[in-house]
Amino acid sequence: MSAPRLWGVLAQYENPYTITRACEQVRDAGYSEWDACVPFPVHGLDRAMGLKPSKLPWIVLAVGIAGSSFALFFEAWAMGTAYPMVVGGKPLFSLPAFVPVWYEMTVLSSCVTAFLANWILNGLPRPHHPAFASKAFERVTDDKFFIMVEASDPKFDLEKTKALLTFAGATLVEELEP
Repeated sequence: MSAPRLWGVLAQYENPYTITRACEQVRDAGYSEWDACVPFPVHGLDRAMGLKPSKLPWIVLAVGIAGSSFALFFEAWAMGTAYPMVVGGKPLFSLPAFVPVWYEMTVLSSCVTAFLANWILNGLPRPHHPAFASKAFERVTDDKFFIMVEASDPKFDLEKTKALLTFAGATLVEELEP
């Protein structure tokens, strides 16, 4: 039988301060295929990891503007061209009458886009991940902080990576199999 392949290593940290410092050390060491998993948002962690700003706000803005424009165009077309009907002496294009639906279409398109784009950009849903097999990783939703370094990273060397994570303050370092 051949030895099991290695997916990477998982390191456990005890508090937000230590994981932030560890992320800075992993980033400075030149690793590119790694991630941090924390039970709650940690201020400054994205900067410590060297992450670029998210594209999500721009995607939501673009689709929100498109949804808003479509709603206003559709209302104007429906009342002015397709079904022209004078109601209570109002003009065919009555902006105040269009505002509620116009606003709701803007909000609806933005919210649905934020939800779906967030899932797509984060690669969700992910029903299986090698870290799910780790008993220690179960505490990521409670009170522990983790860094995962993938073996596919060009800088990955099992012993050096384990030593770096331990030096960075890890209380537990374990190997993950695919």
